[in-house]
Amino acid sequence: MGKLATPDWVLEGFESKEAYEKSVGIKKKKNKEGKTFRIRICPKCKSDKVGVVLIGEEGKSKGEWECKKCKWEGKNIEYKELSEDEFMKYLDEKGEEVA
Repeated sequence: MGKLATPDWVLEGFESKEAYEKSVGIKKKKNKEGKTFRIRICPKCKSDKVGVVLIGEEGKSKGEWECKKCKWEGKNIEYKELSEDEFMKYLDEKGEEVA
């Protein structure tokens, strides 16, 4: 057996794990029925045409995102979670074909 470590919320002086998660910005995942889909959204123009920025010959990730529409670059990308029905409706509105 390995050694037990003191949790971060205790080391940083918080009264509870929930208070620590709230101050750090960790959100609990909601238990939804069925599958959930995450869509990346540009924080500037709210477009979904977002891709990862690659550097070097080997195509390594820089850890940043780029909007293809407004040319925004940064790390603080927004996510939108959709249920399976909402995602199918989103694809229909966008004009994507579903196989």
